[in-house]
Amino acid sequence: MSNDQPSDGISVGIDLGTSNSVVAVMRDGEPKVLADDQGHRIQPSVVAFGYGSAAVVGQRARQQLTYAPENTVFSAKRLIGRRYGSEEVERMKRLVAWGITEGPHGDARIRVQGRVFAVPEVSARVLQHMKQLAESATGSKVAGAVITVPAYFNDHQRQATRDAANIAGLKCLRIINEPTAAALAYGFGRETRQHVAVYDLGGGTFDMTVLRMEPGMYEVLSTAGDTFLGGDDFDASIAMWLREAVERESGVELAGNHAALTKLNDAAERAKVALSALDAVDIRVPNLIRGQDGQSVQVHTRLDRHTATNLVMPLIQRTFVVVDDAMAQAGLSTSQIDAVLLVGGMTRFPSVKEAVASYFGKEPVASINPDEVIAVGAAIQANTLTAGFDPDAAVLLDVTPQTLGVGTVGGFVEPIIPRNTAIPTERSKVFHTAHDNQTQVRIKVYQGESRLQQDNELLGHFVLDGLRPAPRGEVRIKVTFAIDADGIVQVAAVDEDSGRVQEITIEASSGLTKEEVKGMRFDELGF
Repeated sequence: MSNDQPSDGISVGIDLGTSNSVVAVMRDGEPKVLADDQGHRIQPSVVAFGYGSAAVVGQRARQQLTYAPENTVFSAKRLIGRRYGSEEVERMKRLVAWGITEGPHGDARIRVQGRVFAVPEVSARVLQHMKQLAESATGSKVAGAVITVPAYFNDHQRQATRDAANIAGLKCLRIINEPTAAALAYGFGRETRQHVAVYDLGGGTFDMTVLRMEPGMYEVLSTAGDTFLGGDDFDASIAMWLREAVERESGVELAGNHAALTKLNDAAERAKVALSALDAVDIRVPNLIRGQDGQSVQVHTRLDRHTATNLVMPLIQRTFVVVDDAMAQAGLSTSQIDAVLLVGGMTRFPSVKEAVASYFGKEPVASINPDEVIAVGAAIQANTLTAGFDPDAAVLLDVTPQTLGVGTVGGFVEPIIPRNTAIPTERSKVFHTAHDNQTQVRIKVYQGESRLQQDNELLGHFVLDGLRPAPRGEVRIKVTFAIDADGIVQVAAVDEDSGRVQEITIEASSGLTKEEVKGMRFDELGF
């Protein structure tokens, strides 16, 4: 163990990805990605049930996916912190063989083998797997971790990730944004001033972040994202092409046949990966289904890169809507970008690389590993947080990724702090009573970009009472939002007549209470 680690154990960086997860650590002043005993540095974020109380995670779980899809949970990150009734949850229901049900707090939960799991419980198994991998690889106890999330995750999704760490018995030192972690890794050891664009296309999410990088400082200028756009969708486009061919040739409808659809999706993913290096690939899926004549239907076809590119091009184009937004928010032109970082396994696909190079008019940086760079940056930050005061440690200046506002009459939201505002920050706005003789107001705090309450996330609410009875509009209430450097939101409302104050610290919810999280902890359950 190197001298710069805390005495009670090492601190690691974990990229908790939708499709795959990676863990890294600082050793002798350099970041190192850790491998399991088979030499695998990348672990599938897959949890396979059916082994009693101890689920299987990672490479072994991935192998179970094609023959027991109803017991094998993948892409749980797409559900983390989501409300059950959301559009994204409805889309996931159509893609998976296991069940998705509503939790007691309106959150989406996972149902496997008649048992219901909170999503953080499933993600906790992946985190526990990464923790154990790190301990086995280093021979040291893991004391804490910096865990990365998509930059565009809202407060509920970030809290759900913290809860997953807690359940896994892992101290979460900090949650940091994936593109920021990638920039930290890129800038490690560099003394340079650059504007950096991070194009982060992972398994389930897409982020675009623009940073100003100076010696000892990383300042996020803007971030934009889509938390339901990633490699899973590219796989689904190719799988649909295969499915249509099978249905056309066999006359058998595959809707509802999760075993067959999972096999096609697995074949599509393998073909997509192969096409990152080859111009064409043969796709074979034996014994997919029984045809109308009772005979086994096989898949044997050839997919070339040109056809695959046409299939996924609408998804690539969707990413550039987000890129345009982030660039506009940063107030920069593409010519002002000095370096472009490609992050996430999906950026290995040639058409993605070419589209990014064309947009920015320069080739992306080739010196970083898109699968590992986020975990490397997280490990650098973990070391900074635990090694004691270091005058050379980089300072991170972040932004709030989504707009914060107050609910108003008619179901609308009045923005208080626009997205991409540098934090820490404080903003105020004066409101007036909406009804005659109104003696109290309920302050509802929302996060999101819509002007409609129903389209945003409700983060919390409180009541300011004791107002002077008066005609509507006469009593003034000043609402102040403050966000600290860790992203904690404090909201205060002041009756300007009396000076009466009511305030709340917004504690985002993952859909779990603190008592539920404690009861789920693996150390409490003896896992």
